[in-house]
Amino acid sequence: MTQIQVVTGAQINEFLDALAVLRIAIFRDFPYLYEGTLEYEKSYLSTYANSKDAIVVLVLDNGKVVGASTGLPLSEETIEFKQPFIDAGYNVDEIFYCAESVLLSAYRGSGLGKRFFEEREAYAKQLEGITHVCFCAVVREEQHLLKPNDYKSLEPFWMSQGYSKTKLTCEYVWRDIDKTVDSAKTMQFWMKSL
Repeated sequence: MTQIQVVTGAQINEFLDALAVLRIAIFRDFPYLYEGTLEYEKSYLSTYANSKDAIVVLVLDNGKVVGASTGLPLSEETIEFKQPFIDAGYNVDEIFYCAESVLLSAYRGSGLGKRFFEEREAYAKQLEGITHVCFCAVVREEQHLLKPNDYKSLEPFWMSQGYSKTKLTCEYVWRDIDKTVDSAKTMQFWMKSL
C-alpha cells in the first residue's frame, strides 16, 4: 500500500540514498537521458538536506521509496537557476523552486503527480514572502533519436496545474546515456502565481 510522507530540513538526510538511486533510475529515461552517479547525486541532494526550508514529498510502498518530489526557495538554488530570474527583474526571494518529481512507472497515472504539486505549493504558501512557484524542464528536439514512439509530453499536465511556460531558460550540464562527455542542455522554466 502506498503512502505519502512529507519531510523537511534535516529529516531529508534519512532518505538521501534512496532519493539518489531513484533519481538516477528515472532520469535515464527520455527526455533527460541522464547518466548519473551516486556521488554526484548525494552532493546535489545535500542542498536540500542543508536547507531549513526544503521539502521532499515521498511516495512509500511498504516503506520503500518509489517516488519523490523536491523543492526549496529559489534563493537557495545554484546561480544557473537563479540568474535568468534575476536578469528578468524578479526577486528570487519571492519564488519557490519545485525541483523535480520522480516516480517509478508502475505508480504513474494514479494522481500522484498532481499531489506532488499540491503538497509543494501548500508548503510554499506557508513560507514568508513567497508569491510564485516555478520549475524547469529539459528541452529536447522533436525528432531526437532516443525519443520513444509512445512518449507523451507533460506540458498539458503542467498547464492543467496552472503553470505557464515562460521565456526564461538556463543551461545545465550533464552526460547523456549515449555520450562519453558532458554537454549543456537548455532548461525551460514554467511558473505559477500562488
